[in-house]
Amino acid sequence: MLFSCVHEEKSDKLGQVRGADPFKLGISVSGPIQPAVLDGHNDVLLKLYRAGGLAAAETFITGRDGHIDLPRATEGGFGGGFFAVFIPSAIDLDEKTEQMQRPSYDLPLPEPIDWEDALPVALTEAAILFRLEELGALTVCRSAADMRACLAGGRMAAILHMEGAEAIDPDLHALDVLYRAGLRSLGPVWSRPTIFGHGVPFRYPSDGDIGPGLTDHGLRLVKRCNELRIMIDLSHMNMAGFWDVARQSDAPLVATHSNAHAVCAHARNLTDDQLAAIRDSDGMVGLNFAVAFLREDGRMVDTGLDQMLRHLDHLIDRLGETRVGLGSDFDGAVVPSEIGSAAGLPALREAMRAHGYDEGLMKKLCQENWLRVLEKTWGG
Repeated sequence: MLFSCVHEEKSDKLGQVRGADPFKLGISVSGPIQPAVLDGHNDVLLKLYRAGGLAAAETFITGRDGHIDLPRATEGGFGGGFFAVFIPSAIDLDEKTEQMQRPSYDLPLPEPIDWEDALPVALTEAAILFRLEELGALTVCRSAADMRACLAGGRMAAILHMEGAEAIDPDLHALDVLYRAGLRSLGPVWSRPTIFGHGVPFRYPSDGDIGPGLTDHGLRLVKRCNELRIMIDLSHMNMAGFWDVARQSDAPLVATHSNAHAVCAHARNLTDDQLAAIRDSDGMVGLNFAVAFLREDGRMVDTGLDQMLRHLDHLIDRLGETRVGLGSDFDGAVVPSEIGSAAGLPALREAMRAHGYDEGLMKKLCQENWLRVLEKTWGG
């Protein structure tokens, strides 16, 4: 019913762009701002799911409250990236925010979610992404060549990603079906445990050496992802699970939205030993914009772009210039107010240039490093 009402009352603007190619209509998601940003993580599908599902997809074109939509992408030079399918738990966001503003904290994790309950939500969020493609807002990419074509043509590039494998059954049948639908990246866990492994809690100060590693199901999941060339995201894995993947996987190790533990001693951030393993695998880390993972004190309060640069410098020092990118966590985190949304990405580019990053390094950090690791993981 809600979908019908929204459909009937669509604006003239939506009527002009429905199902059309934004580039042909003169809408360029990279705009005049270069290099366009390929981003390691966003949660806009969850936000649209909560706002009404398929009916809310149209607000992505006309404008919505949040970090990413087509107008903001155009303004900020957001070229696309990893669009996460995430299964939400019932949590008190106000209480969580209040606790993470304290000098130290350890938030309890939500209970696990059975795959039978998770799968319908995952399919709905994936359907929202494909609806955005039908509306002409983006292209769901299944290869690095698709990504490059989108960047060249000014169309937003989207990778179907799963943050937490709750919707994958023990026999991995859902994984095979979702791969054929377009799934190309998967994190075995969010912070809450799954049948495949264990994540890290929102804990400060702490490292990720918390709990056991991959289960037998998790080892089979890694093997099947390698066979299908689905990228495995380590951002929420605990330390034992991280090292299990490092031993079992034949693909580059990738953390799509994580920061340096040496700069911010949060459980979600990566130690120098973990960064060394990612470097040795020729993998990749995307800088997370979430203020609690940026600030040295781990608190969820605003911070300046200087903290982002501290993490970037450390990651570049440990990983090299070809293995670091951006992983904003837009629509899933509190980000620095100087950025605010995808429209604020020029402020980050300006800060990076003022910090001394030349144009060659800028292009690597903004897009080329992601393209490189995707080509290596997926094939050409």
